Amino acid sequence: MAYKNFKVETDAEGIALVTWDIPGRSMNVLDETSTNELDAIVKDTTADAAVKGVVITSAKEAFCAGADLSMLEGMNQAYAKVFKEQGETAANQMLFEQSRRFSQVLRSIETSGKPWAAAINGLALGGGFEITLCCHYRVAAENPKTRLGLPEVKVGLFPGAGGTQRVPRLVPPQDAMTILLKGDPVTIEKAKALNLIHAIVPAGDLIKAAKDWIKGGGKAVAPWDEKGFKLPGGPVFSKAGMMMFPAGNAIYRRETYDNYPAARAIMSCVYEGLQLPIDAALRVESRYFTSVLRSKEAAAMIRSLFLSMQELNKGARRPKDVPPTKVKKIAVIGAGFMGASVGYVSARAGLDVVLIDRDQESADKGKAHAQKVVEDQIKKGRAKPADADALLARITATPDYAALKDVDLVIEAVFEDRKVKAETFAKAQEYLKPDVIFASNTSTLPITSLAEGFKDQGKFVGIHFFSPVEKMMLVEIILGKNTGDVALATALDYVRTIGKTPIVVNDSRGFFANRCVGRYVAEGNEMFLEGVPPAMIENCAKMAGMPVGPLSLSDEVALDLGLKIMKATEADLGPNAINPDQKKLMVEMVEKQGRLGRKNSKGFYDYPEKGKGQKSLWPGLSALQPKQLDPDTLDVEELKQRFLVVQAVEAARTVEDHVITDPREADVGSILGFGFAPFTGGTLSYIDFMGTKKFVELCHKLEAKYGSRFTPPKLLEEMAAKGETFYGRFAPKKSAAA
Repeated sequence: MAYKNFKVETDAEGIALVTWDIPGRSMNVLDETSTNELDAIVKDTTADAAVKGVVITSAKEAFCAGADLSMLEGMNQAYAKVFKEQGETAANQMLFEQSRRFSQVLRSIETSGKPWAAAINGLALGGGFEITLCCHYRVAAENPKTRLGLPEVKVGLFPGAGGTQRVPRLVPPQDAMTILLKGDPVTIEKAKALNLIHAIVPAGDLIKAAKDWIKGGGKAVAPWDEKGFKLPGGPVFSKAGMMMFPAGNAIYRRETYDNYPAARAIMSCVYEGLQLPIDAALRVESRYFTSVLRSKEAAAMIRSLFLSMQELNKGARRPKDVPPTKVKKIAVIGAGFMGASVGYVSARAGLDVVLIDRDQESADKGKAHAQKVVEDQIKKGRAKPADADALLARITATPDYAALKDVDLVIEAVFEDRKVKAETFAKAQEYLKPDVIFASNTSTLPITSLAEGFKDQGKFVGIHFFSPVEKMMLVEIILGKNTGDVALATALDYVRTIGKTPIVVNDSRGFFANRCVGRYVAEGNEMFLEGVPPAMIENCAKMAGMPVGPLSLSDEVALDLGLKIMKATEADLGPNAINPDQKKLMVEMVEKQGRLGRKNSKGFYDYPEKGKGQKSLWPGLSALQPKQLDPDTLDVEELKQRFLVVQAVEAARTVEDHVITDPREADVGSILGFGFAPFTGGTLSYIDFMGTKKFVELCHKLEAKYGSRFTPPKLLEEMAAKGETFYGRFAPKKSAAA
């Protein structure tokens, strides 16, 4: 039988080689066609007496990148249709049957009576890895880049085709829970040590090794189908089990604050499933999967963290009529921490980098940062000395602006001061070739006004990185009023080259990310001045889903920088543009107490010497509060809401101000840029999934109590009246690139 996504060849010894190779795609993904065809292959090979065993592999560089999550959107649409036509019970049954179909196909491999071997030739994630787990033998080709894992929890789901049942039956419970709850992939060496795969062989021997196992009498029975099978961690109600699960629950609560239905379902699936025979356990898993699939958290996270992010990474906002730009060499002016980090990630991506600063010593310091980062990578086994040498050879450190003469893109990362930046532009322009694109890495200063100091404003654009650059995945590309399409396309192509996710925003003070996160930090300060205990401020923010509390974030950014931005805003826009009480607090902290944040080891927190304990809130904070409120009288839910609502309202204002023109960018940008509660899907999804009417009512309630920062913009009032959503009213255009 001929298949579209698979090729099946049976050799003279009766071993069927099943090769997965979806036409027209660079990587195999688990879609409906692949599921149906795999089901047919299992039935055919099981029924064919001439087939003695099966080897499954891939013709691509990777084995499989996981499931096609857009397929799940279709399942949810079908659910809504059946719900409307036949009621909830019928809709639930339909979704349960559909969502467990792949799980049943994999179980049929396991119970086929024929030995199946997975020949893993590269990356195997999600559903792809689950296929290998149901095979009776797993062998991987030697490749330092290969990763295996189950990352579904990162997009609001969990492995629903047996992953929550097979992993804890192969691996000790603590390791199994780490794999399932963190979703981080592992190397093949780690996978072998954990018993997730059986062997690692040279790539040229991969298929032979898999076939040899079958020829050598490979058993067509999974360990858990053997009589007398024992769980690697012992029974759930054993002494070891009772040490694991209660502690696991506590860690789960600490890490998630119960905001993630998928993480909770993983805990339940493992706990309940390990007390049952495998077939009953797989049914339990499918029931939880069906429930999680219907949650708004899964819908929001799949849309923002998978579909939208993929579209933006593929160039959804790139001007269609601009041919691909070739950025091979860049210059970074300003070799401080930010500039040096931009230089490092660019060199890491294979670009030549010129690092320019005021003197040779300062430029060399910037290059030394790259050296330190890469040496740390070597120590952790993530890079080889030869890689480090090659990377450092691509970075030239110099004070000489003449080195700009042959670069394709210049990124300015000097001090956040108009005068200093203007001097830099003037100096650089003498040496630039005519078609060079010039970018400013400003975090707050409007690009249009900065571009006034540049000869050709069409070639001037903002490229705003987030700190630390090596870790932060978001880059904001800011369009000034006169920025041209070539500048935008070049910026997007460059960001794609260095492996970051871009969002495109129009010009305004603070752009998108800093406008929203500034509200978050300011809300923490407001609560502090109201008399809310500092520990409660921090904990409620984390309970709301933020990665760090606002006081901690202030320290990370630096309190003196926050004060500087306040003063610059006041100078540019007048005294009404800032909160005088917050300014007074920052003046007290920075100028009178000398507390600058983490950088001088004292801010809202006291920081111990490196490696000597944890940071702790500064005991002197209470003396700076005008009053202290009794924590037992405070509404925790309201405090949590204030943190999310104040940011979401600001995001809505950026749409009204035409700073954000595509809701995908607000959502992806808010999660990647400042950690806005990922389970909501981002700032605008938070509003959409709550419902604009309900959100506006909440805004008015908070506005009456706390002031105009919660006032919904006219756009939001209008949308609430019409029952509109951001993704309905501002539906993203699907570009050819995406």
